Amino acid sequence: MTETPPRDPARFRPATRLVHAGRDPSAQHGFVNTPIYRGSTVLYPTYDDIVNRRGRYNYGTSGTPTMDALTDAWSELAGAAGTVVTPSGLSALTVALMASLNAGDHLLVTDSAYRPTRIFCDGVLARFGVETTYVDPLVGAGIAGLMRENTKAVLVEAPGSQSFEMQDVPAISEAVHARGGTLIMDNTWATPLLFPPHERGVDIAVEAGTKYLSGGSDLLIGLTSANARHFPAVRRTFDHFAMCAGPEDIFLALRGLRTMALRLREHGRQGLEMARWLQARPEVLRVLHPGLPEDPGHAIWKRDFSGASGLFGVVLKPVPEAAVAAMLDHLELFGMGFSWGGFESLVIPFDCTPYRTATRWAPGGPTLRFHIGLEDVEDLKRDLDAGFARLRAAS
Repeated sequence: MTETPPRDPARFRPATRLVHAGRDPSAQHGFVNTPIYRGSTVLYPTYDDIVNRRGRYNYGTSGTPTMDALTDAWSELAGAAGTVVTPSGLSALTVALMASLNAGDHLLVTDSAYRPTRIFCDGVLARFGVETTYVDPLVGAGIAGLMRENTKAVLVEAPGSQSFEMQDVPAISEAVHARGGTLIMDNTWATPLLFPPHERGVDIAVEAGTKYLSGGSDLLIGLTSANARHFPAVRRTFDHFAMCAGPEDIFLALRGLRTMALRLREHGRQGLEMARWLQARPEVLRVLHPGLPEDPGHAIWKRDFSGASGLFGVVLKPVPEAAVAAMLDHLELFGMGFSWGGFESLVIPFDCTPYRTATRWAPGGPTLRFHIGLEDVEDLKRDLDAGFARLRAAS
């Protein structure tokens, strides 16, 4: 009889584990996928059972078989002791931070962090008595010199949001742990498929499953995974907030998980091809993509990552803002919208200048962030070629 799930899944490669992780058809009457469990109330058979909380589940916010299927699968994929699932990537980040910090603590955050992360740190954490200091994304092991006696956590993101600096996560991890701190990482760009965070010394990893886990641009979900030392605090914080995702969203995330390796591989391949094509354009000053040999972070990327996703940045040569608008306004295949990771290609203009505080953002021209979807790259090139023609005409 076929064994599902297979014994000792760690012996399989990631793509195989993605297909089978978190699945137990024998526990679901033979159905391949764990069904959607909707519910709040869980009934106990006896007085003794309810008084002593006997039973795997006791209330909808604490877990369901659907939620367990996803958390078990993600923990296996990430190499984590445990995972919690939240309604969004930002909420997953807040769980990680709240699990690691108390009033009076000091937090170090990369200056290239996702902007809503900064807003949370400067707003909510500040109100609760946590001081945040932003640091150069390229600080590496030098982070040790910035840690204080009350520095309890360091938050990294590799590559940086929008600006795509590569951080030396293993070096930072060693320095942080030598001083008793916690290392938190936003690993959304790579997912554990391309960067296994806990193998690289990350204590708590955050992923916006809204992106590549979903793949359909129709889901909001977040995941916070942690090693054995830090998962109890993560789980406790999650339970205190009751910040659980809805059952339908969890089911969609599980469905997306099964094909994530295939989609991510194609996003990465097409993204790198488009990055090289853009690099050769006369209108482009430089491309911000760690997979390019010319990128300052390429050596770190090549050492620590097994691939790239489809997200990268482009610095245009100086042109008026109206010329950038003329380029983007009539693109046919590139939508303009926030988020990324879906099947469709996207582009947005961005400017880090107003909120970078530890480092100066001076790229030398207007900046765009591209996400390369699953369209044919030749069609994408033609669409951008027409856009560049409009940019030149308006310059």
